[in-house]
Amino acid sequence: MKQTDRNRRNAIAFYEMMFNDCEPERAIETFVGAEYMQHNPHVKTGKDGFVTYFKKMAREYPGKRVVIKRTIAEDNLVVLHCHQIWPEDLEYAGIDIFRFDADGKIVEHWDVLQTLPSESAHDNGMF
Repeated sequence: MKQTDRNRRNAIAFYEMMFNDCEPERAIETFVGAEYMQHNPHVKTGKDGFVTYFKKMAREYPGKRVVIKRTIAEDNLVVLHCHQIWPEDLEYAGIDIFRFDADGKIVEHWDVLQTLPSESAHDNGMF
């Protein structure tokens, strides 16, 4: 299996496990390398910061889910274009970028989120 295919598969499985299955500890144990650098300003860097944040999100927002719309993989990077659906009719278009080590483990993460607008200048949609 090519490195990019393995990394793409691991990014998707990681995201599904931590976000939809609400199992951030298992996701970290299974898919994250020795170090984990976080660039989201709301989440502390490192494995413990990640687990704490997503356990809190699972408690505060039961039923949240993500639908992965597309992926892009190049070298040691994988990009996920996602539709996040939260309780109280909150929806976001998100881009998550993961950097992998040589063993196919996630070691760094960046993301950007945009609220889905109620109106748009076109009919193309966000996805």
